[in-house]
Amino acid sequence: MTKGYLILDTGEIFEGNLLGEINGHVGELVFNTSMTGYQEIMTDPSYAGQILTFCYPLIGNYGINDLDNESVQMALSGVVIGNSCEAPSHFQTTKKFSEQLLESGVTGLTDVDTRTLVKVIRKYETVSGIITDKQQPAVQVKSPNKTQLFVDQVSVKDVVTFKNEGPHIVLMDYGYKKSILHALLKENCSVTIVPYHYSFEQVKALEPDGILLSNGPGDPMSLKPWFSDIKKMTETYPTLGICLGHQLIALSFGAKTAKLDYGHRGGNHPVKDLMTGKVRMTAQNHGYVVVDESINRDDFQILFRNVNDKTIEGLKHHHLPIQSVQFHPEAHPGPSDTEYIFTQFLHDVICLGGKNYAEA
Repeated sequence: MTKGYLILDTGEIFEGNLLGEINGHVGELVFNTSMTGYQEIMTDPSYAGQILTFCYPLIGNYGINDLDNESVQMALSGVVIGNSCEAPSHFQTTKKFSEQLLESGVTGLTDVDTRTLVKVIRKYETVSGIITDKQQPAVQVKSPNKTQLFVDQVSVKDVVTFKNEGPHIVLMDYGYKKSILHALLKENCSVTIVPYHYSFEQVKALEPDGILLSNGPGDPMSLKPWFSDIKKMTETYPTLGICLGHQLIALSFGAKTAKLDYGHRGGNHPVKDLMTGKVRMTAQNHGYVVVDESINRDDFQILFRNVNDKTIEGLKHHHLPIQSVQFHPEAHPGPSDTEYIFTQFLHDVICLGGKNYAEA
């Protein structure tokens, strides 16, 4: 194997062995604490512009299959792991972890002390880096532009339609996970996936019964030009926002977001349902959060809070059928505690879908 180096803007250099080919991409270093689901995690479009560190020490032991990719093309800038298994064992395996990286043009680095790397990320909070075969990179390592529109890299370019017998849902694609689409199709919904920049009038012409705002990468404020259209959609159709979609709904109603120190990324984050008092285990992948004090309590009630740091994990509008969650109710990979979120959303869609309830 070829020696490789992860060079950070903080000055630290981590040595390892290269996987895949060098793409020269600079990215923000983030880490995920999940013990399984590496295929779904690394194909999540929300990692665009980031170099992902897996905390679990052995990656690739059950290989890669043809079923569990969350997107057509991997969007992340790089992957860092402790140990790469080159002899996977699973009856559905079609390729190795390292082969997936090579085919996708993503640079990987293995045999790295990931525990120490995570400590560096936690210490400096926002860290950028590059994976290279030289100890002195050809490009300067600096933080990516916060206003960079990573969503544009991962959103569909054309409308995609899935016909079914149930209600018609327009899925606003900011970098949706395939599992969100599957959750809707499982409920017999017809789904129209549209690019992130679709206007209210374009969405209205599709005659949806409900709107789902997907997850996606980057700073939610980079989508500020579309806040007014998002608000019109939510005021006209039953709406569910997931992850970035949750943040966009809050922002469109005047709230603010802030960057977390090092984000929530993993499959075991406890979230408290404030209506029932029950704690749900959730899958999460986000670096930003809605600022508590910025929420207009006349418009929204807080539905969920993170047990660990008390950050907001879900909102519900007092008068309109709008709900949003910071976690991933489709739960791939992760627990299925919150799948009922889709049931609640579709209840609103069936009861109110297709009606302009803002004028009713």
